[in-house]
Amino acid sequence: MESVQCFGKKKTSVAVAHCKRGRGLLKLNGSPLELIQPEMLRFKAFEPVMLLGKERFSNLDIRVRVKGGGHVSQVYAIRQAIAKAIVAFYQKFVDEQTKQEIKDILLAYDRTLLVADPRRCEPKKFGGRGARARFQKSYR
Repeated sequence: MESVQCFGKKKTSVAVAHCKRGRGLLKLNGSPLELIQPEMLRFKAFEPVMLLGKERFSNLDIRVRVKGGGHVSQVYAIRQAIAKAIVAFYQKFVDEQTKQEIKDILLAYDRTLLVADPRRCEPKKFGGRGARARFQKSYR
């Protein structure tokens, strides 16, 4: 069975994509990827498909599970998982040259499609209401 498993991360969201030979299915938590709401985020999730063209996905089934985080970070995790899965699949089961073409297209468009964003939330400290903000100082 030709299949690869890749993950995408953004903040606290983790998306895991299973990619195998099939007939062009794109599923997210069991439902079609086309049903993502709102519409702006749906376009974000479809970016790897739009960039590489439908024909590269027509013989692959990609199933994505996503957990944690909010709506936006989940969508960023999903698009990263899909992009990494297709690159890994082409490397393992197709050929190195096609994989390199795909990788170049994705990296030229947006590096976060293949490379995770390391930024995390900074913890709150004492003496203020946030990570950096301090309470106002009074002299009398």
